[in-house]
Amino acid sequence: MEDSCWLIDLDGVVWLGDEPIAGGAEAARLLRAAGRRVAFFTNNSSPRHAEHVAKLASFGMDPAPEDVLTSAQAAARLCVPGTSALVLGGPGVDEALAARGVDAVPAGRGSPPGDRAVTDVVVGLDRAVSYDRLADAVTTVLGGARLVGTNEDPTLPTPAGPRPGAGALLQAVSYATGSDPVVAGKPHGPAADLAVEVLGIVTTVVGDRPSTDGAFARRLGARFALVHSGATPADHGPLDPSPDVEAADLLTLVRRLLDDPG
Repeated sequence: MEDSCWLIDLDGVVWLGDEPIAGGAEAARLLRAAGRRVAFFTNNSSPRHAEHVAKLASFGMDPAPEDVLTSAQAAARLCVPGTSALVLGGPGVDEALAARGVDAVPAGRGSPPGDRAVTDVVVGLDRAVSYDRLADAVTTVLGGARLVGTNEDPTLPTPAGPRPGAGALLQAVSYATGSDPVVAGKPHGPAADLAVEVLGIVTTVVGDRPSTDGAFARRLGARFALVHSGATPADHGPLDPSPDVEAADLLTLVRRLLDDPG
């Protein structure tokens, strides 16, 4: 299969928080010069889509907006247009639900518009989480709403080390309610469906976490390329799935694979 489309993670691969990981812009330039399509898929559902695009552009990656995909978009596709969803998450989830035609009701702040009942509780990375917001999500699930997770990443890599991810919040709601969530982001089916619909065949998935990026690559039938700049250090032990190739960072990886694409 021709190596034509690279799907690259963001946190831990392109940046750590607001700090770029060195070499990202050059890696994207080399890939495009070699005829590869460069796209991105992040499980970080908190920022708005345009914020992801603008941040990539500011770091010299210059993506087409349609080539930036998020777990918030995948989660919104699970909700039925015309319904309401309680959101324990960031503005990216609200935006994706609005684009889907779903009313986003912030957890801990009021009731849904009109007579619409809340049919789903969508949990993502929520930097404004509080006990009351968490309790509202739990109560709504116990009342019969479906529990939807944007992703189940336990941590988020930052320059100061790992911080709690959306999966930590999702686990709290799931544990308190005894409900098994439907998870949308990498490596699950809704994320794969979104990637295939927008990008077609993905040939390489680059990420820093085997449980999400690696399993996503296997689901897509793509090569899994692991970088050590985020959640998985170079001195890791056995991994599942095992990467097809690994390198210190994105630029080192790209140079290695373009020199030896086999």
